[in-house]
Amino acid sequence: MKIIKNTFLVLATAVIMTSCKTSITTIPVPAGSSQAVVATGKKAPLSEEEEKGWNHADLVTDSIPGMSTKKAYEFLSGKKAKQVVVAIVDSGTDLKHEDLKDVAWVNPKEIANNGKDDDKNGFIDDINGWNFLGKIYKENYELYRILKDSTIADTETYKRAKEDYDKKVVEAERNKQRYGQILQAVTYANATITEKLNKKEFTKEDLQSIDATSDEMKRSLAIANQMFDLGLPSLQKAIDELTSLVTKAEDLISGDALKKDYRSILADDENSMDTKIFGDNNTGHSVKDEAHGSHVAGIVAASRNNGIGINGIADNVKIMAVRVVPDGDEYDKDVALGIRYAVDNGAKVINTSFGKGYSPKVQWVYDAIKYAAEKDVLIVNAAGNDAKDIDVEMTYPNDSPDMVNEISNNFITIGAINYKYGENLPASFTNYGKVNVDIFAPGVQIYSTTPENEYRFFRGTSMAAPAVAGVAALVRSYYPELSASQVKKIIMNSGTKLDLQVIKPGSPSRENPEGKKVPFSDLSVTGRIVNAYSAIKMADAIVNSK
Repeated sequence: MKIIKNTFLVLATAVIMTSCKTSITTIPVPAGSSQAVVATGKKAPLSEEEEKGWNHADLVTDSIPGMSTKKAYEFLSGKKAKQVVVAIVDSGTDLKHEDLKDVAWVNPKEIANNGKDDDKNGFIDDINGWNFLGKIYKENYELYRILKDSTIADTETYKRAKEDYDKKVVEAERNKQRYGQILQAVTYANATITEKLNKKEFTKEDLQSIDATSDEMKRSLAIANQMFDLGLPSLQKAIDELTSLVTKAEDLISGDALKKDYRSILADDENSMDTKIFGDNNTGHSVKDEAHGSHVAGIVAASRNNGIGINGIADNVKIMAVRVVPDGDEYDKDVALGIRYAVDNGAKVINTSFGKGYSPKVQWVYDAIKYAAEKDVLIVNAAGNDAKDIDVEMTYPNDSPDMVNEISNNFITIGAINYKYGENLPASFTNYGKVNVDIFAPGVQIYSTTPENEYRFFRGTSMAAPAVAGVAALVRSYYPELSASQVKKIIMNSGTKLDLQVIKPGSPSRENPEGKKVPFSDLSVTGRIVNAYSAIKMADAIVNSK
């Protein structure tokens, strides 16, 4: 699990018509407008309200490249909707959160906590979903697991993994020093400010009351503000995360990372599909720091207009929690079984906000994706946060074993954009690919739910994917006649097309105004950003053309 780290209407001018007897699922999705939107980005800093909800904004009216959610709901006013289940295949998801409890999926055929498999699906007391990891929280990266497998020592995969591992050891040496220095600075800042305010817990607003007269206090305030701007809730949280990063670097340097075995407590063979039911029903898990799944869930469907927290993208949605992602790399077996569980228990949209560079049992995942396609389930996938071209460097999961041909038409991959419209629109960390990234969506400084009724800012394609899963759920809720493949095409074809030169993600000269720029259209299949209003309008046109 890796976290690092308009919209003008674009509609087809006509829907391709067939005879009145043709079913809606056979009506082609119209191509989106080829005309690019012309817009000017917001120059002033975002207000607190805008910062917390910029992914809902409209590029043309707000000068912020959000997804026009408000316009979508204005169009949908008075229309009837059908409830849609969205599965969050991720880390633990706190469905007791104040902004998620009312949208939690409840298995209608299961009696809570009676110790029986009432619905005969093989999973006992799976009330809100299933936890395939049991009590596992941390896990090895796939790279380390490959190097520990002596049966593949002479394979090309092993050799490539060894080369990557050696590079990571060198990188870890640098990271240990870099993170150690930052840790020292943040620890000092925390102690200095704590003494000044005479309290251990303080907020960014508390910093404004400090009249900095010394250079030491000025530096401390600057460091504290940087940590808060990264979305961290406190300096102590920053200290904890930096300490963890230093420890991981030390484990890699010493070789201890290769010695740890986390899976043994699960009593499952990850290399065999003989056993398909393991883990428990604790989908929320017990580690507060495991916030990723909760954050993703809130983006999709946090209760709308309830006067607290945030508004999710979609209403009429229930969130199913499927825990398969630890602090480390997920196992292919767990991913495949998690997707199948979601499909078998009624999910119509599945969000997969995770990824890795190696996938030894990838065929199991491909088979699960195809199974979802057979059952008309859409999978919305995060492109990844390595700032790389995934048309050249494979990342998993994906729907294209050869990086060219798709195995099914129910899998959509999402890159991340910034709230700053202009040359820095694509997030600096986002993966991209003219063939393998379908479209972009908001994924920087995204405010959403975290465990125990808290809220935080996260960034990543992990945040962009659930924004699109929310749009997909919105379309499937109000237009249930449409198939998963149609919804995918609608999202892609209705997105806001941009004719914009941007700085390429991962460019060494990204901060240099004179650095290399590329057309935004070169970074994805569509050259577009997702637009909820346009998607709804296109869906409505298709359904009502019959």
